[in-house]
Amino acid sequence: MRITCPHCGARDAQEFSYLGDARPRRPAGDDLTAMVDYVHARENPAGPLPEYWYHGAGCRAWLVVTRDTRNHAISAVALAADARRAGEAA
Repeated sequence: MRITCPHCGARDAQEFSYLGDARPRRPAGDDLTAMVDYVHARENPAGPLPEYWYHGAGCRAWLVVTRDTRNHAISAVALAADARRAGEAA
């Protein structure tokens, strides 16, 4: 699998570290039940999924990679900071 880093171009996936699903948001406050669900209760959808990837062997940028979990096809890559700003504006 190759991931196209916005800074470095197309690179092998071995240069990156996978963090996980980029959709969940940390719950505000000190609600223990919400925090337990946030940490432990995750979906495992089939299809396109935004995921966090870290380019540790390159520019050290955090990316949001939209990857189809059925066939690993990548449809989009964005810097995590840009994706976060776009999501907050929507």
